[in-house]
Amino acid sequence: MAETQIFHDSASDLSHKAGWLTRRVVIYGILLFWTLVCLFPIYWTITTSFKIAPDVMKGNMIPWVDYVPQWRGWKSLGLSPDTIGAESTVRAEFLKRFANSTVSAVGASTLAVLLGSMTAYGLSRFRYRFGFMRNPDISFFFLSQLILPPVVLALPFLVLYKQLDLLDTRIGLILLYTLTVLPIVIWIMRDQFQSIPVELEEAALVDGLSIWGAFLTIVLPIALPGMVASFILSLVLTWNEYFFAALLTSTDAKTLPVMVASQTGSQGINWWSMAALSASAILPLIVIGILLERYIIKGMASGAVK
Repeated sequence: MAETQIFHDSASDLSHKAGWLTRRVVIYGILLFWTLVCLFPIYWTITTSFKIAPDVMKGNMIPWVDYVPQWRGWKSLGLSPDTIGAESTVRAEFLKRFANSTVSAVGASTLAVLLGSMTAYGLSRFRYRFGFMRNPDISFFFLSQLILPPVVLALPFLVLYKQLDLLDTRIGLILLYTLTVLPIVIWIMRDQFQSIPVELEEAALVDGLSIWGAFLTIVLPIALPGMVASFILSLVLTWNEYFFAALLTSTDAKTLPVMVASQTGSQGINWWSMAALSASAILPLIVIGILLERYIIKGMASGAVK
């Protein structure tokens, strides 16, 4: 009987381990498949920038197997090894568009995080009443601004910016981009501040700190991961924005997405040039994501990103 019981226990343990191993293999298999699906567009973009026209049309995918990589796309931007030292009007244009995107996206994201954090802190700590609207109604009002499609706002902003002389300016894009991402920042940071116990601030006030002092010394360091996560999300959204950049700019303030779209013409699409431009636009976001990864993870763990 004892030997039979031991045999059944061993069989049960083996069955349990086999089931656990099967679940792990399935889960990791699904995650690996989804990772490949997410990374494939980046892989296709980078490899296409090193192809010539026949390789693009044939759909060759594997370097040094289906085709021999060349600097075709990067040469068209003046960024290949044999052109990087020479003067290039295309490279100068690319650097100008890159600077416009950087200034507009970083400026708007920074401004949105500053304004959104202060607004979210007020909504999470104080009680407001404007007519029938309470704190939840005010928060929803901010979020409801995302319901309108951008095309509805095109004509009003075009007329307004013409009157204010903000057409084709970086400051115009910064102000507009700040408005577009501000509701998202407010909602993210409101949840972040609500997760911080009020008792910490009350203790700081008892110790003699002002409300601003408690916010800067106690709340802000705890909420920093959420602010970084909000900044990265805002940066991605503003960096990739195309509609308003194409509508409100013409020469001086055009951004990288507009330059990428300009590679399409009556004679077709310059896939290699578009791929090189897209890769140049993707790489800064990848680097920022890698450098600030720990803040993103902390923000997700504390509820800043849902």
